[in-house]
Amino acid sequence: MLQEKSWAAPDSTKLPQSFEVNLEACYNRSMSDNPTPQDAARLLAQLRRREEMSHRHVAGSGLAPEMALLRTWQSQRLTTTHADLLQSERYGPACRFFLDDIYAPRDFSQRNHDAERIHDFMMRFLPASTLRTLTLAIELNNFTDDLDEQLLVAMIDQLGLTDAITAEMYAEGYRICDNYEERAAQIRMVTEIGHGLQRLVRIPLVGWTLRLARGPAHRGGWYELQGFLERGFAAFKHMGGGVNGFLRTVESREMRILDQIFTEGPDPFSLQMDGIYE
Repeated sequence: MLQEKSWAAPDSTKLPQSFEVNLEACYNRSMSDNPTPQDAARLLAQLRRREEMSHRHVAGSGLAPEMALLRTWQSQRLTTTHADLLQSERYGPACRFFLDDIYAPRDFSQRNHDAERIHDFMMRFLPASTLRTLTLAIELNNFTDDLDEQLLVAMIDQLGLTDAITAEMYAEGYRICDNYEERAAQIRMVTEIGHGLQRLVRIPLVGWTLRLARGPAHRGGWYELQGFLERGFAAFKHMGGGVNGFLRTVESREMRILDQIFTEGPDPFSLQMDGIYE
C-alpha cells in the first residue's frame, strides 16, 4: 500500500539567497486571498493598454550544445521513469506538460523573460497568494539552471564529457557536485508548484480570466507565455481529483532515484515500480 508523504519546506540554508527570500515570503502568505471579479477586470483592462505592456522580444541564442545534450538526456530519463504516467489517460497531459514545457531541451528565454515581467505587472492587480505558484515557478527555473550549470561543469571538467552522457557519468556528476539538499529541494518545489496549480484550477475566476486574456496576450506578443499557462492549467484541470496521486508518485520516484545516486547504488535509475498513488 502506497503511503502519502508530507511536504516539507526545503532547507533554506542550502539555497541561493534570492530563492531563500522569495520562498520564505511565499510560505508566510495566506492562501485565502482569491482574486475578485474586480481584480480580474482591472488586470484585463491593463493588458489591453499596449503602451504600458508592450512586449519586449528577447533574442535567444538557443541552448549551448552541452546544455542541450544534458537536457535531452534528462528528458529521456524522465520519459523512461514515468512511462506509465505518460500512457495514462488521466495523468498523461500533466506528465507531457512537464516534459515539453519545463524539462524539454529548448531555449525558454522568451517565455521566462515574459513570466518575470508579467509577474511584476500582475502584482499590482491580484492578491499575492494567487501569484504564489508563478513566483515559485520563476524561482524553480532559475534554481534549476544553476544546478544544471554546476552539473555540466563537473561532467566536462572532471569526467571528460564530450558528446555523450551515460547514466554512470550523470550519477557521478551529482556526487561531485555534492548538493543532495539542493536537488531534494528542487524535487519538492515541483510538488509545491503542482499543488499550487491544483488550487488555482479550483477557482473558476482564474480559468475565466486566462481565457479572456488570450486575445490581448496574442495581440501583444505574449503568446509563448499565454500558451504555457493555458497548457499547464488544462493539464491539471484534466486530472480532477487525481493531482495528489500524480504528485506523490513523481516525488516518491524522484527522491528514490536521488537517494540511490548518493548511496552509489549499482543502477540508481532503476526502480521497482509500486504503481501510481491514488
